[in-house]
Amino acid sequence: MTQQSSPHAAVWTGAAGILFDLDGVLTPTAAVHERAWQELFEGYLASHPQARGYSESDYFDHIDGKPRFDGVRDFLSSRGLTLPEGPQDDDPANETVQGLGNRKNRIFNDIVGDGVEPFEGSVRFLEAALARGLKVAVVSSSRNAPAVLAAAGLSRHFPVVVDGVVAAEQGLPGKPSPATYDYAAQLLDLPSEDCVVVEDAVSGVQAGQAGSFHSVIGVDRGAGRQALLDAGATVVVGDLQELIP
Repeated sequence: MTQQSSPHAAVWTGAAGILFDLDGVLTPTAAVHERAWQELFEGYLASHPQARGYSESDYFDHIDGKPRFDGVRDFLSSRGLTLPEGPQDDDPANETVQGLGNRKNRIFNDIVGDGVEPFEGSVRFLEAALARGLKVAVVSSSRNAPAVLAAAGLSRHFPVVVDGVVAAEQGLPGKPSPATYDYAAQLLDLPSEDCVVVEDAVSGVQAGQAGSFHSVIGVDRGAGRQALLDAGATVVVGDLQELIP
């Protein structure tokens, strides 16, 4: 670790818990999600030539960090398109909000089926937090969080996982609402004020900023350092290893 990065370690001093986003924070699956969304919408827009095509910025502008079906709705809205909602278990072949969301999920699971390698720096930061006796949880908009944690070999560290399934069951609004992070703190039996939020998405940082948390750590995996700071991050790092004193 460089001397230049060491001052960031103070951002989690005095905390009792760390609430980690998953995709892009602990695992590089944000890139897998991005690829799956691109494949989904490029295929969908091929039959709607009147709409502007999919671009890389669409992921960060309309999708990143949000619950899956919100991502579908917001992207379609950006193109002036609407679809019927459809049932939650709608066939992925159907052109409905739920059908497209389920199609994206199928694409994602096909890609991650061979396993996931977590970020080394994130694992080191996780181990440092556990060594200090901090409690940890995963808070993810994805409904695939338990499968991704298992594929990355991290499940044993996280008895508390608040994912898209839990949020739906509990009626919790997705990010940028702080509700899922507050619920994770509650499950850890900690006040939100004692928990640090770690996020790589603008909507996730906004969720942390909207709550009463100890601090919000932004990890820049592509959203942009200034965008994360503008969203309310206390500090922004390129790798969580920078936070280890």
